[in-house]
Amino acid sequence: MKILYHHRTRSKDGQAVHIEELIHALEHRGHDIVVVGPEAHAREAFGAEAGIVATLKRRVPKALYELAELGYAAHAFRRLMAAIRTHRPDIIYERYNLFFPAGIWAARRTGLPLILEVTAPLVAERARHDGLALAGLARWSERSVWRGGDMVLPVTEVLAGELRAAGVPDSRITVIANGIDPARFTRRAGDAAAKAALGLGGRLVLGFTGFMRPWHGLERVIDVVAEAADRSLHFLVVGDGPARAELEAAASRRGVGDRVSFAGLVQREAIGDYVAAFDIALQPDVVAYASPLKLFEYMATGCAIVAPDTANIREILSDGHDALLFDSAAPGAFRAALERLCADAALRARLGAGAVRTIESRGLTWAENARRVEEIAARLVAARHVAGTPAGPRTVGHPS
Repeated sequence: MKILYHHRTRSKDGQAVHIEELIHALEHRGHDIVVVGPEAHAREAFGAEAGIVATLKRRVPKALYELAELGYAAHAFRRLMAAIRTHRPDIIYERYNLFFPAGIWAARRTGLPLILEVTAPLVAERARHDGLALAGLARWSERSVWRGGDMVLPVTEVLAGELRAAGVPDSRITVIANGIDPARFTRRAGDAAAKAALGLGGRLVLGFTGFMRPWHGLERVIDVVAEAADRSLHFLVVGDGPARAELEAAASRRGVGDRVSFAGLVQREAIGDYVAAFDIALQPDVVAYASPLKLFEYMATGCAIVAPDTANIREILSDGHDALLFDSAAPGAFRAALERLCADAALRARLGAGAVRTIESRGLTWAENARRVEEIAARLVAARHVAGTPAGPRTVGHPS
């Protein structure tokens, strides 16, 4: 099958991991993938921000920037149509973005089926973090695109609820969580060689990977390290972000600078070597609708995981089986779960083994995700051939 994969992602971060891993898995299954996306995407280094786009977002008025986003959709539509004429794909697969109806326009123009991947409710997310000047236009854009897909793939059931509330019927929603390539994570948690390579031999390592934000509450981990009787306890942070400077300052204030390490940005090829040094992997907080990539990395490595007891986390993990889940609303619950794991090596081993089994038994891999996408695409293409039109009527929203 020939699949046209369309996206607007320039940053080389977790979004890029999802894009590249799914494309690779689809290609491995024998599909011909034609990628249409920002020309600069392939040139960015991993961890880089979106270059000039990030600069414009900071400097121009919000309304002007949002209109420019919608204007870019017209440019993307022209590129999509050119790619469709050249490559004659069977189906369009698009990664949803705000003010980005290009894929919907192309699907309507050509009659090609459209699979839409949704990883976040971007109107709510942008309004909360950056603010939206053209909120009504943004809501219309989001609803129109969500309702326009022949099949919509949210990454969690929580996010599927947002789609239903926006008018997307259950018949056009399939939840597909993020995944993992187990071949990248063959080493197991607490690996002595991995620890030695980082100068952490003989340490009990608490680990976190990803973009550090203040709401993660990572300073609580520094408090645990500072107050622990076990002086071998060490906190390893892999990644970067706005909370890093304060965390470094907190480690210095508490006198544990030598027991807290910041690895900074790490290339994807090396991340497994760092996670293998973890004994306990941390997800101290989570966005309510997210499917955190780090969670699958932790699981595949066999880490004992501490994570919040939220609906989206419970879609993947079970308390006492493959993780310790804590009530994020209860003061001290995160610390209690962490200290319990620090004191119980047998529990760490059992939960880590359970996490590996969960990956295997539930097929939480990019390969399985690609198989499911292939199955959906085949159904939609077959329905189009039978009916002569894309499968299922589309409902289009209106500005409000």
